[in-house]
Amino acid sequence: MKKGKTERYFYPAIFDYEDENGITVSFPDLPDYVTEGKSEEEALISARNYLGCILIGKEEDGEEIPQPSSLKDIEVKSTQRLVYVDVYMPTLRFASINRSVSRTVTLPAWLNAIAIEKNVNFSQVLQEALKKEFKFTNKNIF
Repeated sequence: MKKGKTERYFYPAIFDYEDENGITVSFPDLPDYVTEGKSEEEALISARNYLGCILIGKEEDGEEIPQPSSLKDIEVKSTQRLVYVDVYMPTLRFASINRSVSRTVTLPAWLNAIAIEKNVNFSQVLQEALKKEFKFTNKNIF
């Protein structure tokens, strides 16, 4: 697939109803990845979430993202149905950027002792202090 940022991917998925306990979902273009759901709705949500994880991981690792097959080119068994699953990438990319990272912070021992005694959440205090320092609001973070 072309380099650059694709906004929305559409991949064919095979919903397999062979198991009485649920629906297995596989992606012909991504053969190493399978997910499932107990109902069609749960299977579709699981497929969309899983596909998003696969694709964001490939983007972050610089791996090639395969071209999706056409539905007409995929054969399915009688217990299977073929559907397109779509993923909106800007939301996933933002979530990926907004993930937490671990930082080491040095404090005077006396300040650390007081904070521990008062059950201070160091991460929350640091986040709030940095947002205040940079004058961030929910509207202007990015």
